[in-house]
Amino acid sequence: MNEPASAAPEQRLLPTIHGPADVKALTPAQLPLLAQEIREEVIAVTARNGGHVGPNLGVVELTLALHRVFETPDDQFVFDVAHQGYVHKLLTGRGGDFFRQLRQTGGASGFLYRPESAHDAFGAGHAGTALSAALGMATARDLRGSGEHVVAVCGDAAFTCGITLEALNNVVTSTKRLIVVLNDNEWSIAKNVGAMAKYLNRLSTNPTYNKIHHDIEGFFKSFPRGEEMNRVYSKWKRETKDFFVESSLFEKFGLRYLGPVDGHNLDSLIKNLEFAKQCDVPVLIHVLTKKGKGLAAALTSPERFHGASPFDPLTGDSKKTPAGTPPNYQDVFGQAMVRFAQADPRVLGITGAMPSGTGLSRLASAVPQQFFDVGIAEEHAVLFAAGLATKGFRPVVAIYSTFLQRAYDQIIHDVALQNLPVTFCMDRAGLSPNDGPTHHGLFDISYLRCVPNAVVMQPRHEDELVDMLHTSLHHPGPAFIRYPRGGGLGVPIKTAPGLLPIGRADVLREGSHIVIWALGPMVQDALQLAARFERDEGLSVGVVNARFAKPLDRALLLRQAAEVPLLVTMEDHVLAGGFGSAVLETLNEAGSATDVVRIGWPDRFVEHGSSTDLLRASYGLSPDEIYARIVARASASAAECFTALREKRAATAP
Repeated sequence: MNEPASAAPEQRLLPTIHGPADVKALTPAQLPLLAQEIREEVIAVTARNGGHVGPNLGVVELTLALHRVFETPDDQFVFDVAHQGYVHKLLTGRGGDFFRQLRQTGGASGFLYRPESAHDAFGAGHAGTALSAALGMATARDLRGSGEHVVAVCGDAAFTCGITLEALNNVVTSTKRLIVVLNDNEWSIAKNVGAMAKYLNRLSTNPTYNKIHHDIEGFFKSFPRGEEMNRVYSKWKRETKDFFVESSLFEKFGLRYLGPVDGHNLDSLIKNLEFAKQCDVPVLIHVLTKKGKGLAAALTSPERFHGASPFDPLTGDSKKTPAGTPPNYQDVFGQAMVRFAQADPRVLGITGAMPSGTGLSRLASAVPQQFFDVGIAEEHAVLFAAGLATKGFRPVVAIYSTFLQRAYDQIIHDVALQNLPVTFCMDRAGLSPNDGPTHHGLFDISYLRCVPNAVVMQPRHEDELVDMLHTSLHHPGPAFIRYPRGGGLGVPIKTAPGLLPIGRADVLREGSHIVIWALGPMVQDALQLAARFERDEGLSVGVVNARFAKPLDRALLLRQAAEVPLLVTMEDHVLAGGFGSAVLETLNEAGSATDVVRIGWPDRFVEHGSSTDLLRASYGLSPDEIYARIVARASASAAECFTALREKRAATAP
């Protein structure tokens, strides 16, 4: 940390901040001290719990300035993504132990969350949503006739997102009062890419731009009727393609551009925000910040400290992984992509601003000409891949399950309808416990299972993931592979990957009383349950690694349904429309009356929590509770089977 030392404990300001009024009560001289204390708190808490370190360290002064100028919750801040909302939480009564349990069970959410505070005007966890939401709120204010201010705080990466540009196109036709803060730190998660990033860099390195505009504005205003002359000049300049000096892109959309402003200069930030507050036209303030300011390691490694696991707050070093820990699925995928791309130049990797998070950074280093980062533009990523596929290439689109939701129309209309051979690798399928409902990948089976031509699969371990990737690259249509966050089982990767027969399940254990059909990481749980039933109840329980959620292994399923009284399905996914629903539909269509117990997540948005195990226990999905549910839901024939076996054991007992 390259910052001045903090004050003595008895002089600390942060413990006295219980709401925005306390921020306003401070003297200007006290604000830098408070900023330093906030940075210390953010570093200490994220070092212990993990979290979004860099984004929050970069907006400390900006957030302080916002709360000095505006009055929340009457005025409303809409933070894009909201992973930079920790400072806002600390200034709005959510400090102390609540903040220190950040991203843990019972603690503060890692994003803005409306049920958590009246100061959280709009929740978010995906990029690009702030400007549209803020514009809707400002328009509602105008229609209602109230006078509050609406401020959209958008990162520069949000402007690579199509929905932000769609909103920008509608600002001046919807409202005359909106403040947009463009927080420009040149990063999303990875370094920003594309023409917009280059354009913002040109604006930020041209300090004379705004001065020229202000000088011309002052010149016109010096005359009688100067305000009217200035409005005529502004309109003329737009319509005659920059008569005196080039307009910013934002002015072409009808927003007044202010900046660039030093995002760590409180006085300058406050003055510009106060000015914007008085404007009767939409305003964009271009603020330049340093992502990770206050932690040297975060400044030098901004991508690693965008969303970090626990680390040493002094050195920035990540906590050491114990020896023998299996590799993460994303790393297994990344290594496999390098292997397949080097063997076949048609194999291409595509990511939406997440090369490290998806594992594709390995491909970017090893075979850069076969790697594409399209920025935060999931819809474009999928459609781009579809175009590549029409020319004989084998694109692999690596996007977290929760973010692939954003490209659903492209999946249906552009890939599946044309039956194009695009592979989708969906990391973070299942729970992302610390991040919460915006990041849980609990819906993809449901939203993909109804799409014709789609093949949906999930591996039980890392070697099967490589087999599935290999299989998808030889499949003539769209294929989707979902896999969880974190490590595998430590299963070695074969030298030569295997081609899996599409729709063929793998019987791991035969059983005559119960058969469990499980998907992905739930297979390991199913094997443990089967062993427990055999040990404690003397039951013969089979386990099937389903591998495919679509198409199901119908022949195997119907054969087993005719032979056993009870089937169980297990999935790390919502029950509504998921894998268990597919099993029920298949049995119903065949006229099978075999009883089925479905194990999965309920029809609710699951909150954040300290761990997957804790969240599962809170929803009745711990191993003990699953065991009890299977027994309780046994059909009449299964119950008779249990009774007969118990009587037999009792009769033969010594």
